[in-house]
Amino acid sequence: MGEFWPVTDVLAHLGGSWRVERSVRDLVSGAEGRFTGTTVFGPLEDPLEGPGAPHGLLHQESGTFVWQGTPRPAERTLRFLPGPSPAAALVQFSDGRPFHDLDLSTGRYVADHPCAADLYRGEFTVRDENHWRTVWRVGGPAKDLVLTTDYTRLP
Repeated sequence: MGEFWPVTDVLAHLGGSWRVERSVRDLVSGAEGRFTGTTVFGPLEDPLEGPGAPHGLLHQESGTFVWQGTPRPAERTLRFLPGPSPAAALVQFSDGRPFHDLDLSTGRYVADHPCAADLYRGEFTVRDENHWRTVWRVGGPAKDLVLTTDYTRLP
């Protein structure tokens, strides 16, 4: 087996609950933060097909973010929709705006998301059926950040 674990059906693979540990580093100031919590990938119903018609996954993350010693509750919601193949997904913000593509057919994928003057570049790697990681590098006129998130499947 190689360094990455190929995923043939990304939505089936991600479904369920995951423990999340994220580090956030500001490369300019040296400040660091940490998020700990859970992410649940549950069914996202298709609004055109009505209740009970699955159309993808709803990613709901919640936990605590500690920045410079101050803990705060934090949460986010994303939508993972079927992509052009079972190994791929289209990731959207909760309001339906596009975020990035995702294709884990090789177990590794790099995605870009331009946001105003900033560029978010994410690298997704799957280690095995129960562990995956994202590393987002955020660069722009006022930002130089690295966000590293490790996901571990919960029983």
